[in-house]
Order: sequence, then C-alpha cells, then structure tokens
Amino acid sequence: MPNASRPSPPAAGGRPPQGATTALSVPYRFRGPADSANGGYMCGLVAGCLDGPVRVTLRRPPPLATPMTVEPAGEGSVHVLHGGALVAEAASVPDGPAPRIPGTVSMAEARAAEGRARYFQDPAYPACFVCGTDRRPGDGLRILPGPVTGGVLWAAPWTPDASTGDGSGSVRPEIAWAALDCPSGIAAAEADDIGPDTAILLGRMTAGPAALPTVGDECQVIGWPIGRDGRKLTAGSALLGSDGEVLAVAETVWITVPRPVTGEGAS
Repeated sequence: MPNASRPSPPAAGGRPPQGATTALSVPYRFRGPADSANGGYMCGLVAGCLDGPVRVTLRRPPPLATPMTVEPAGEGSVHVLHGGALVAEAASVPDGPAPRIPGTVSMAEARAAEGRARYFQDPAYPACFVCGTDRRPGDGLRILPGPVTGGVLWAAPWTPDASTGDGSGSVRPEIAWAALDCPSGIAAAEADDIGPDTAILLGRMTAGPAALPTVGDECQVIGWPIGRDGRKLTAGSALLGSDGEVLAVAETVWITVPRPVTGEGAS
C-alpha cells in the first residue's frame, strides 16, 4: 500500500526552521472525495509540522498526488500552499481541544451501532478513506458509526490494520486524526437532520493525540454533536483504546454545502 509523502523532519522543537519550507503530498488512497484528500488525514499531516495539540483550518480542498509547500507563518504556525493558493493553515494550541465527552460506550454497544447511521443508506462519500462503504478492509479504515441508544453518541469499532502502522507497532498520527474525522461529521449532520440535498465538508479540526493505538488492537471511535451556527456544525469525537482509555479527543467544525451531483464528496 502506498504511504503519504511526509513533510521533511522539522528542526528541534517540532517546527520547520525559520524561513525554510517543506513539502507534503497525499496519495490517492487517502482521498475523501474522488479528487481531494480526506480532511482529517490532511489535518494530521499538517499537524505533524508543529508541536503538541494543533488547530488546522482547511481553506480549499487539498489536492491529491500533488506536492504542496509548507511554509512557516510565525511562531508555532504554518501555511500550506499549492500553486500560490492557501490550502490550509495550522497553529499550535497549548490548551488543546476541550470538548466535553458526553459519555462512553461498551465495545458491544459500538459493534451493535456499526453501520446504522442513516447516512449509510445513501452515502454522499462512498469512496472516503475513513467511512467509505466502497473501500475494502486493508484499503479504507471502514469506520462506520451509528447512533447508540439514547441518541447522544455515535460509535463504531475500529481495528487498525498493518498498513496504518509506523513500522514500530503504533498507528501513524495522521491516521489517528483521520479516524477522528468522519464520526464527528456524521453525528453532527444526523443530529441536525440535514436534508438529502445537503452535504458537509470539514472546515477546521483541533486535536492532539495523547497516545496512539497499537496496530491490531480493537478500538472504538465515538462522535457527538455540539451545536450549529448558520452553515457551521460543531462536533466532537474521541478515540478509545481496547480497554476504554481515551487516546485522543478532537473538536471539528463542518460547513454545509450542496450535495455533489455525482454522489461523491469530501470526508
């Protein structure tokens, strides 16, 4: 399986040297829509250029299989450019994401909820790396959340396969970011009952995994809605380890858009 081109190693402290540039690209495997990167995966790649928890804002769909330039943009921040256009901007946020986790679920509850979201009856993004129903095991992550009884949480089990690893047994950080992406969006969209002619795109993600899962461990991902302001839906998500410990938490902002006519879209 192809791996993403990672940014060049940053200087000590986790940031690119002042005035220097690095590069990254996203292979086609890690798409959200057919022609752009999965938002969470892209955010995780960019976050790798900075220290600690990071907030990444996507300004336009990240291209696939195309070099993008990462440039320092001040202390603890970077810009990602493609052809001179701003694709994403990121900044370290020492306080990290602070969404309140409304609860947890058992692994049995996560398995029972898997694939039961209304979204999967007619998915807008069937080829998404994270939640795409057209992706085979070992290619996509196939994290397919559904509502847990009570309607507060959406949950799904996830066992990372060998292709998600870093060579030492841990899941790569950008994969953990990707896993936190779609469950939050599905929870936000279904809780707000958006119509069939509307889709959502990831606009901003704040995360900072405290620990990374181990390849082969059965984990679960939960998502929950937080609120809505016009076209913006805010949601939270968490990645839980095999014994229920919280490995990572994220806060996401989603933008409502017209559903793509082709039935394919982002994240």
